Amino acid sequence: MATKGYWLMKSEPSTFSIDDLQRSPNQTTSWDGVRNYQARNFMRSMAVGDHVLFYHSSADPPTVVGIAEIVKTAYSDPTQFDKKDKHYDPESKPSEPRWDMVDIRYVRKFARALTLDELRKHSKLKGMVLLRKGSRLSVQPVTQLEWKHITSLV
Repeated sequence: MATKGYWLMKSEPSTFSIDDLQRSPNQTTSWDGVRNYQARNFMRSMAVGDHVLFYHSSADPPTVVGIAEIVKTAYSDPTQFDKKDKHYDPESKPSEPRWDMVDIRYVRKFARALTLDELRKHSKLKGMVLLRKGSRLSVQPVTQLEWKHITSLV
């Protein structure tokens, strides 16, 4: 049996919050609009059942607010072909799509949000991608030990 994967996905709460995910039909949404190759490649390696830390970025303060899970693996993101969409990519072709998305489902909201500053205080998280200087990826891996530590804090 494959090992469960752990991830962190960032969303600006003014664009799409964990509450929006909870209110979505079947508490599920597609995670579209990712336009970074490394983040896309991380999504391509996700498996159904992998767990996701839902992170509110561009918030004051930025926080980890809950958990989602992967319910559909990577598939072509249709926004890349829509000229009216802000994520349109004129270089991407339907015969050779450049961008993918995954589907996630709400699992739970934390009783309290974990701020970036609070996470930085934990030595067990010192190597976490999120906490590295200059780390701006919207989709990033989380180790099993980081996952266990973070979920033990709430």
